Amino acid sequence: MRDGGLATIGGGNHFVEIGVVEEILDASLARIWGVRRGQLSILVHSGSRNVGRAIGGLWRDRARSRWPEGHRHPPGGLFPLVDPDEIGEYLRAEATAANYGFLNRALLAERVRLRLREQFGDLPIPLIFDLPHNLTFPHDPGWITWKGACPAHAGQPVIIPGSMGAASYLAVGRGSETHPCSASHGTGRRLGRFEMTRQGARHGPLGLEGVDCVTLRAERVIEEAPVAYKPIEPVVQAQVEARILDPVARCAPVLTFKG
Repeated sequence: MRDGGLATIGGGNHFVEIGVVEEILDASLARIWGVRRGQLSILVHSGSRNVGRAIGGLWRDRARSRWPEGHRHPPGGLFPLVDPDEIGEYLRAEATAANYGFLNRALLAERVRLRLREQFGDLPIPLIFDLPHNLTFPHDPGWITWKGACPAHAGQPVIIPGSMGAASYLAVGRGSETHPCSASHGTGRRLGRFEMTRQGARHGPLGLEGVDCVTLRAERVIEEAPVAYKPIEPVVQAQVEARILDPVARCAPVLTFKG
């Protein structure tokens, strides 16, 4: 028996993508990490599913209940935890959700490995890196929460996904203290999901030419169409110029699975 949420992609911009390494940009690091031009790549973007949602909801409600009655709520509804014991308890709960997310991504990748091995034999397909975000980490002199961003410590692999019609980048962090050892989590949206669903092709070409996407929900293809996202090249270049990261390899999408 297993939890029904494990080895599932989830909604939104979560995906599993099979790609190909089309260009090596740092030959030395690529060789150390075992990355070669022409290789197949597996990129998994998913999280802690209902476990994380339940933990987040529980602690959001608990923090709200601690807010003094009669006082104006904080902007954005972000209620702080101030009791040290509760903070420690929350961080342990968050770590539990993070571990669930890691296992979920590992199982999703393994399902793809099994299918590829059925077709191509006993391929090694090692894990290069698992890069979590939406988490709280110690960061001298306190803590840092990466939300819509990801860690980019010096020498650490960094993954910048593109859309399902654009390349993704494997990069290396430079540990920029100006940007608290942080990089972008992706390119960011230009158009919201509601706007994409409402107007669809009236935006003009959606960038889906040549895109192979497998999904049980046809609307997901419209919501997540390449035109909804910013181009990846300027996003990566801006971070190179800001000394946040350096690109190591570029991977082109071949097949994308959406929840």
